[in-house]
Amino acid sequence: MTNASMDLAAGGSGAFAVWLIVAAVVVVAVLIGAFAFGSRQKRREPPPPRPEEQPRMPDDGPVHEERERREPDEMPRRDERTLPHEMGHQGSRTASDQKRPRWDEGSSGSFGSGGPGGR
Repeated sequence: MTNASMDLAAGGSGAFAVWLIVAAVVVVAVLIGAFAFGSRQKRREPPPPRPEEQPRMPDDGPVHEERERREPDEMPRRDERTLPHEMGHQGSRTASDQKRPRWDEGSSGSFGSGGPGGR
């Protein structure tokens, strides 16, 4: 290796070191700016709710899950075909029979159980 190539490899003039220091200063300045911006945003937020502003349990105790069987509303009858975008929201109503459906005797109740096909 010649002296010229060693000087180039060592960064002869020191310009690289100056640019490295400038880049480090820029990164530190951006981090400080981001911290200051975040602190300013945090100060603008409303304070956390006080204990008296917190949600309260109802006087009659906790609300429990209600189960009911639902059945879809009747599809409106038309002369021409109803397209999906024309259907809108299809509501439902409480089913007249609230008894839970059970599996047939002799059936495992799962799909693909290998039992007899259509009955």
